[in-house]
Amino acid sequence: MAKLRVGVVFGGRSGEHEVSLASARSVMAALDREKYQVAPVGITREGRWLTAGDPMARLEAILAGQADPGPAGGALPPGRRALVPGIGPEGFPEVDIAFPLLHGPYGEDGTIQGLFEMAGLPYVGAGVLGSAVAMDKVTTKMLFQASGLPIAEFWVASRGQWQEEPDQVVAAVEEQFDYPCFVKPANLGSSVGVTKAHRREELQAGLALAAEYDRRLLVERAVDAREIEVSVLGNEEPLASIPGEILPSREFYDYAAKYLDNRSELLIPAPLPAELAGEIRDLAVRAYRVLDVAGMARADFLLDRQTMRPLVNELNTVPGFTSISMYPKLWEASGLPYPRLLDRLIELALQRFADRQRDRVTR
Repeated sequence: MAKLRVGVVFGGRSGEHEVSLASARSVMAALDREKYQVAPVGITREGRWLTAGDPMARLEAILAGQADPGPAGGALPPGRRALVPGIGPEGFPEVDIAFPLLHGPYGEDGTIQGLFEMAGLPYVGAGVLGSAVAMDKVTTKMLFQASGLPIAEFWVASRGQWQEEPDQVVAAVEEQFDYPCFVKPANLGSSVGVTKAHRREELQAGLALAAEYDRRLLVERAVDAREIEVSVLGNEEPLASIPGEILPSREFYDYAAKYLDNRSELLIPAPLPAELAGEIRDLAVRAYRVLDVAGMARADFLLDRQTMRPLVNELNTVPGFTSISMYPKLWEASGLPYPRLLDRLIELALQRFADRQRDRVTR
């Protein structure tokens, strides 16, 4: 049988560019070369698509401040199942499926998923709607709230409100929440732009920082909580892994604690009573369905230390994918090893694409 040609897409325009490269290195190393022909597709921070030469080496060189060592190239117009013709060392004319490993905006938010849909190209992970709503923390919380899922109390302001009436915004937050509280941009990942505010000055600085990243600013009540994560896998019948727990090296699980200081700990499985672990897994699947996610997502929870009540925090539809990332490690501990997990994600993408082909198209 001919090998399936997998276009692994990485880099991108978000602040999680380097994390994306790490995920892509791991996935490309683990894909079974007996089954797959791997075509790396890099995207620079400026949005230029690199398909010739060694896209990973080219992006690494650019990050190191060096000149791009590869030939000139750019985004190519999409065609049916041939989004980026001519990619890969063998020069094959098209890919069979895309595996996007773009974390954050312009990759996890429905934008590139829409491009793949227009190109008629199967792709791993959630669709346009699921990607977009899961990326937007405000919309996510509103949908969770409307569906009766337990969440932490939140409040929303616009960037315009903050810039025009900063005193009123601060007063409204202080009226609703005690300190500390969390301030976040609505659309971003890896805790970029997130502040834990312990007093008014930190709240003001946090709102200003969040406004640099998004037009909607989210403020959440801080909960004295344990951080629990569950990996979810599937389309119509999603399954949840065993829960894991994060012991952050800092006051909360910020970007430095996730990627820089190497001192945060992962407990797999999380030390939880069986009944509570089951409840959290059920909530993860419910949240996955509420947001219409497909393929995969990591569900993040806050477990209130006082009440032991789990609160759904968010879903990440393109979670970190290195061999030591929580998403694949939870599945490995649940009996699904990393290479087989990649196989299953590709299977699910092809199944979802086949199902979409059944849709009646108006002409």
